[in-house]
Amino acid sequence: MFFISFIISFVQNNVAVYSIKDLEKLSGIKAHTIRIWEQRYRLITPKRTVTNIRYYEDSDLKFLLSIALLNGNGVKISKIADMTPHEVLRQVASISEVTFEHGAELDALTLSMIELDEYKFDRILTNHIQQIGFERVMLEVIYPFLEKLSVLWLTGSIALVQEQFVSNLIRQKIIVAIDKIPVTNSRAAKKFMLFLPEGETQELSMLFIHFLLKLRGHQVLYVGQSASLSHLADAYRIYRADYVFTMVTETFARQSLETYLDELLHVLPDTHVLLSGYQTVSQQIADRPSLTVLRSLDHTIRFLDDLSFAKGMRNNSDLLAALRN
Repeated sequence: MFFISFIISFVQNNVAVYSIKDLEKLSGIKAHTIRIWEQRYRLITPKRTVTNIRYYEDSDLKFLLSIALLNGNGVKISKIADMTPHEVLRQVASISEVTFEHGAELDALTLSMIELDEYKFDRILTNHIQQIGFERVMLEVIYPFLEKLSVLWLTGSIALVQEQFVSNLIRQKIIVAIDKIPVTNSRAAKKFMLFLPEGETQELSMLFIHFLLKLRGHQVLYVGQSASLSHLADAYRIYRADYVFTMVTETFARQSLETYLDELLHVLPDTHVLLSGYQTVSQQIADRPSLTVLRSLDHTIRFLDDLSFAKGMRNNSDLLAALRN
């Protein structure tokens, strides 16, 4: 109980502190390994409370992430131990200019987020987009990074400005990627209407769905966030979508999602609703004739691929190449 109060006290004073388990989660380095690095190489020295409980500060986290980044790129711990802090940072900066080994980019993105370094953050993502394409960057880099970011947020390790800094930069990247894809007028294209219910804020995920749909040759109308049922009914009367896609993650945690779905299907009687998000799983929402529950991002992508392939709209290799530039 004391340590919990201790952490709360520090967070309230805008000083983030971490246990060794926090460092393990954030850096991916086992607590046992961190202790060895402390004892054998003196890389990090924890502080201690008056009751001798160890804790770490922001500077320790940043330095550990730098160590993890160097080590992940082949620099031995013994060599890192011989470096001065300035040499470590210089080496990290040089690595930021080249291709990362798999997984190391998460440490680099975390460092740039903590330091609010837009240049470094943008350089990492741009390099990866050029190498493997935007869709793979989202799936293999950005989503794992956002999962890591959620841990940082829940532990009070980052400030609101840092979370918003990252979200805004990623949002810009997705919008640019969407804009690069030509709008189709193919008769084979399906019409999708996307929206987020009132109270939902998962716009990054919805924008990525927009990108995936447009890339697969579909027409997309994004109604936006906090869409009321009456607004959806108005949009549907004009647009006449084949599919309506939404996500329910934060809302309906304390009320029945089934009731909302009944109302939604009532105002959208002649379309097929695609539903995703955490609440669909936790409330065990089942498929209906006019409703398909997509229980994960992988499930969603498989559904969209099957739909596109069935209509002969496979991804154009020239377009995919263009999106990397």
